[in-house]
Amino acid sequence: MIITKEHGLSKNENPMQGAFIVEELTDLVEEAVLQEFDRINDRGGVLGAMETQYQRGKIQDESMHYEMLKHTGELPIIGVNTYLNPNPPSEEAVNSMEIARATKEEKEGQIKNLRAFQERNKEFTDEALTKLKLAAMNGENIFAELMNCVRVASLGQITRALYDVGGQYRRNM
Repeated sequence: MIITKEHGLSKNENPMQGAFIVEELTDLVEEAVLQEFDRINDRGGVLGAMETQYQRGKIQDESMHYEMLKHTGELPIIGVNTYLNPNPPSEEAVNSMEIARATKEEKEGQIKNLRAFQERNKEFTDEALTKLKLAAMNGENIFAELMNCVRVASLGQITRALYDVGGQYRRNM
């Protein structure tokens, strides 16, 4: 339903004809993006457009347009404005739903797996994390180093290493 109604493939006579429709939709998106780049360029580039608040206004206008299309039903969103549940659950039923939680054994099993992973890779971890830190400190693209790190270090170890280099983000209130 989502592919048929939301993505517009049903508007094609034969959506199974191969790459044509996908290429056509891709070309339309590409053309729209290039037109937007031209509009930004006409305003003096990104900085010039920011000074006139072009991006902010464009985002607000597009957001309003999208919401209106959704509200009127011109833009079908499965489960939001089309194909709604004819018998929605009551608020009482929603509030009484049980939350799926991991059992103590599952949690302990995951911790055991993590410790085994860390033990298995402990001789490679420091070197990989050091390379990641150096890439981050030197302003390099850290993606390649991240890909190497995930083979030998846990998410917590990687996060800690990046916090050591760049600090932890704190939102202004």
